[in-house]
Amino acid sequence: MSQDLAPAPTFAETTPVSGVWVVIPARGGSKGVRRKNLRLVGGEPLVARAIRTVLALAQVDDVYVSTDDPEIAGVAMRAGARVVHRPARISGDQASSESAVAHVLAEIAEVAPLPEVVVLVQATSPFIAQEDLQQAIDLVRRGDCDVAFSAARVDLHLWREGPAGLEGVNHDARRRRRRQDRPVEHRETGAFYVMRTSGFLEHGHRFFGRLRVVEVEPLGSLEIDTEADLRLAELVHAARQTEPTEPHSIPARAVVTDFDGVHTDDRVLMDQHGIESVLVNRSDGMGIALLCRAGIPVLILSTETNPVVAARAAKLGVEVIAGCEDKLAALTTWAHDQGVALGDLAYLGNDVNDLECLRAVGWPVVVADARPEALAAAPIVLRRRGGEGAIRELADRVLTATTAPREHDRKGLQHG
Repeated sequence: MSQDLAPAPTFAETTPVSGVWVVIPARGGSKGVRRKNLRLVGGEPLVARAIRTVLALAQVDDVYVSTDDPEIAGVAMRAGARVVHRPARISGDQASSESAVAHVLAEIAEVAPLPEVVVLVQATSPFIAQEDLQQAIDLVRRGDCDVAFSAARVDLHLWREGPAGLEGVNHDARRRRRRQDRPVEHRETGAFYVMRTSGFLEHGHRFFGRLRVVEVEPLGSLEIDTEADLRLAELVHAARQTEPTEPHSIPARAVVTDFDGVHTDDRVLMDQHGIESVLVNRSDGMGIALLCRAGIPVLILSTETNPVVAARAAKLGVEVIAGCEDKLAALTTWAHDQGVALGDLAYLGNDVNDLECLRAVGWPVVVADARPEALAAAPIVLRRRGGEGAIRELADRVLTATTAPREHDRKGLQHG
């Protein structure tokens, strides 16, 4: 984070009121890419893309662009944002984004009450997903945290020069662990930061109080810092234009899911007595409830022997087969008992022990962070990761489907 050389603005005593403001810093100068905030991605200036994205959110009350550049100001106003002129003292390349946010708040506080939540959005992140930003806003407004920011999951082995030569930063080079055995790490993307306004004013920076990460997809976290990034952004934009606007429906007559890595993010919490517990997603529970209400049978099929699997199934009111060594045999028997052909069944998995089931059913589905072997076996890849709403996404696609599945829609067709 660059140092803010400008003096901090002063604020009159004020109590923030309910509301959400977005501040988009957009200087006219930039070193890596000339006139960066006005460069085009998909034929649209970066600053205009950012404004369009945030204005689509119902909770956003106002969008302010902080700029020292008349051309950027004109583009911002035409895109629907309010413009706050940034003074020279905070327009250099050493000024922080926080200084722009603080200046906007100070300017507007003279004429209007400050909002409960202020959002810092970087125009140079052209692929911000509205649902990710909405999730971050909801987290702060509900009081789950004071700051929620975008980050992408990474699996990197970092190195640095140490006293004795190269040394591992986040790993022991002598004991290389598998990806799934390493702690989850995230890379801050810089796309957005949702902050409780009072905390920002008190601390003067974007990381204070209780922090939460909103995980975004890695490709969508692209930030424009170089000309090469711009070329890559155009490729990403072009690829997304060829995707269907809505994911394909899945007209399955029954749904079977694995447990670990599907209902959960594949991690366990263990206390000092060796007792394990897991985190599940409430939206997944609602998805299963909606399937059951629609008369669609649901089964949890797991090789795990942990009692938590049966406990979760009981909570959801669905059948469960746990500690299962032959998942395909159990799946086949259950489908027969339900009067559902395997070709009309959706199976949601994530790992190698799901391969036989994925290959046997008409609707093989995997979570976004599935193992490569499972990804190769399933033409239907969800947008959500395990434990993060993947089951709800599958439920929505099943419930919006037609009642009669079409043969040419099944295996072999790449679903989004």
